[in-house]
Amino acid sequence: VYNREHTLLNGQWEALVDLYSRGTKMGVYQNKTAQSDTEFYEYKFVDGFGLTVPRDWNSQREELRYYESSVWYKKDFSYTLQSGKRLFLYFGAVNYRAEVYLNGVKIGSHEGGFTPFQFEITDKIKSGNNFLIVHVNNQRSAASIPALEYDWWNYGGITRDVLLIETPDYYIDNYKIQLAKGSLTDISVKINLSEKKAGIPVMVEIPELKIKKTVSTNSEGQVSFSVKTGRVPSLQCWYPETPKLYDVKIATPYETLSDNIGFRSVSVEKAQILLNGKPVFLRGVNCHEEIPTRQGRSYSEADALQLLNEVKALNCNYVRFTHYPVDEKLIRLAEKMGLMIWEEIPLWQDIDFANKKTFALAQKMLAEIMHRDQNRCGIVLWSVANETPISVERNEFLSSLIQQVRATDNTRLVTMATDKFWYDEASGQVVTNDSLCQQLDVVSINRYFGWYTPWKTQSTNMKWKIFTDKPLIYDEFGGESLYGVHGDENRASSWSEDYQARIYADHIAMFANIPNLCGTSPWVLFDFKSPYRMNLRFQQEWNRKGLLSENGERKKAWFVMKDYYDKKKNEKLITK
Repeated sequence: VYNREHTLLNGQWEALVDLYSRGTKMGVYQNKTAQSDTEFYEYKFVDGFGLTVPRDWNSQREELRYYESSVWYKKDFSYTLQSGKRLFLYFGAVNYRAEVYLNGVKIGSHEGGFTPFQFEITDKIKSGNNFLIVHVNNQRSAASIPALEYDWWNYGGITRDVLLIETPDYYIDNYKIQLAKGSLTDISVKINLSEKKAGIPVMVEIPELKIKKTVSTNSEGQVSFSVKTGRVPSLQCWYPETPKLYDVKIATPYETLSDNIGFRSVSVEKAQILLNGKPVFLRGVNCHEEIPTRQGRSYSEADALQLLNEVKALNCNYVRFTHYPVDEKLIRLAEKMGLMIWEEIPLWQDIDFANKKTFALAQKMLAEIMHRDQNRCGIVLWSVANETPISVERNEFLSSLIQQVRATDNTRLVTMATDKFWYDEASGQVVTNDSLCQQLDVVSINRYFGWYTPWKTQSTNMKWKIFTDKPLIYDEFGGESLYGVHGDENRASSWSEDYQARIYADHIAMFANIPNLCGTSPWVLFDFKSPYRMNLRFQQEWNRKGLLSENGERKKAWFVMKDYYDKKKNEKLITK
């Protein structure tokens, strides 16, 4: 959307706090004012109480720090739509439910706090002054995604950009331009126009590769073709060390769009992950979309750079964005900086897997984020869930999502994070009973040995036998420490940097026993806000598992992990 003709509606919006969610019945969306001596309304937007968009409300006002209910946002703006143009209202994300009204008329709603949505308003916009009202509610519920509990702060509000996007009558509705599956030279092009109309010429140009091809739409308003790039100048594949992006232009008689797109192939062969046909080890870290020093959601390019600079400082080539889709700014910058990306929807732990509405919501979330980021070559893994309890309903639910990923995108790998495994003392092996892993391209596991799970034996004695025919990522591990606290490295209750560093050293020693290990991502980059961390001496509503404190100070474990990644980077991987 950012490459289209657009107007940002960011900035200061007027706001009303609606604790009991009465605003809809009161007609707040109509924004009425008294017109007679006997008329009055028990609401009023006034200058002086406002909220910045994009940004969460919790970090803007102390009285909203713990707030979970309704807030009404109002934005006045002037617009004149030219003849022969169409207009769309686009939201990068609103957490969690949004009802959108233009000039007092409801134009749509959306559920889900981390995916984009839009409405066409061509026939609803007025020439001149308009007002937009958005009812936002971030109350948790058992049928939501995520549900009632999650280990991060429930930041409410219009948390990402709001745009007015202007298009011609016939516009480029969708384009997907990536390497064809299994090829390092053939670029697959699929483009849909907004109308089902045959014979419209669509031109695709990649000047640096001297590619320029025009194809006419079929009766569905679509073009689909492949371009070979084997001749000089040859295609330079995207790698973390050389994250090459190409200028790509798509043109019709009605409009021209440009994008920066990289080309890479990701696949699995036996127990290895291959990037452009070569084995790769994913040196990663988990990263929340939060700026801890501000105690708020990341929302700007400066925020994205602050987070990703720390990822790169650890010598990572991979980042797991957890546990929800992050801002498009983060995705694009990570790709530009040479980071492979894990992206997932927030099916976190206790989800109502028997609820058909919850399932439909999960399908919609997955479709929305896969659609937004389909051209981002940095994304190598789609994840459908994290640490979910095994049941028949859960297996059916997630199995359907895995199938959805495969049907939509066969150029990336599908995974999920499971914590359903244990050390079997009788056999001396780590085993699992999560049969759903059999359906995955990559098995991903979370286990906090030395923190939530005591070591049953020395880490070097633990042998692993978990789907050894598949690549495995050790996706979460670690423990908590308060920066600056030092103590006994053998006592968890010390909350010390020394104990946390010992946990990391023990895990790294154990990694040598995992024959199919293809990547690691410790939990987590920064300490982050979490309401159910209630140790008032050490946590104070912070999850203290960060390699960095909330102020960006490096703990001892950071240096342990950095040393491991420095060595892994210099390791030569041999195809097994």
